[in-house]
Amino acid sequence: MATIKEIAELSGVSRGTVDRVLNHRGVVNEKTARKVLEIAKLLDYQPNKAGIALAAQKKKLKIGVLLFGAENPFFDEVMEGLLHKLEELSIYGCTVEERRISFDHVVQLAAIDELAAAGIHGLILSPCNDDAVRKKIDELWENGIPCVTVNTDIPDSRRIAYVGSDYYKCGQTAGGLFSLLTGDRAEIGIVTGSHNVLCHEERIRGLRDFIADGHTGLHVTAVTVNDDDDYKSYKAVASLIAAHPELSALYFTAAGVHGGCRAVVDAGLSRPPKIVTFDAVPTTREMLIQGVISATICQQPKEQGAASLTLLVDHLLTGELPAQSTVLTELNIQIRESL
Repeated sequence: MATIKEIAELSGVSRGTVDRVLNHRGVVNEKTARKVLEIAKLLDYQPNKAGIALAAQKKKLKIGVLLFGAENPFFDEVMEGLLHKLEELSIYGCTVEERRISFDHVVQLAAIDELAAAGIHGLILSPCNDDAVRKKIDELWENGIPCVTVNTDIPDSRRIAYVGSDYYKCGQTAGGLFSLLTGDRAEIGIVTGSHNVLCHEERIRGLRDFIADGHTGLHVTAVTVNDDDDYKSYKAVASLIAAHPELSALYFTAAGVHGGCRAVVDAGLSRPPKIVTFDAVPTTREMLIQGVISATICQQPKEQGAASLTLLVDHLLTGELPAQSTVLTELNIQIRESL
């Protein structure tokens, strides 16, 4: 196994310089650092795990977590998975500083700056789909603060990885479910969280493309926005039902499911719409058991939280980029009978 002494001799620098490069301590000339890392890779250098743990404890890694929706139960589960993984990583002395925000890129930018000023070493982020946020992620990278996006993404940014579902495939899956549930004939109302979030938009695009691919009996009748808020969702769905009595299906691309479903129940329709949603938070499970929701597509929020923290901490400890820049969680479909 290669040693720091051997790397130093081949690099023509001191062991202290090699140590600083490999353990990210202090400032080293960029050209020198690149040379040291290349030689370490050629020699298949494996850092001592005890040494890494000790260095991390001294550094006191602080991870910023910036997610949507203070009252969004999906992101509660993301945090649950993340915090469980944090306990496993306790040997490294990591701490987490969390923020929850609305679908507003200006608010998000301010929250990122606040976390950066608080001294975070890395950021786990559900980003707004906005060019200013992309530039901010790039700026963080330039300033030594790597970012992992979770649940939704900005693919052309300098984030080191995205963890979440294939949201276009989610939309295609929803299309398949509506085809099965309605005999390929339905007037669909879409209730989305925000047009400023890529995963919400791609779930809509996936459904539209499914329809365009020969499913001419399915039609998107209307699209409304609920900001992932149950109260707004109730009002939005009640308005949809009143304006479009021909609706025979509802597609919730994000949260606000319980409020929207309550509006359907309260409408007392003789033929309620077939409803497809995402995830199995407690209120969604309740509506699924009652038969209000026909099916829900689950995307493993706890796994998303755990994997995003693992990737970020591994990078901060080793300096190595993740082997995969996109980590997709499994999709599975739940119906009442599967609960």
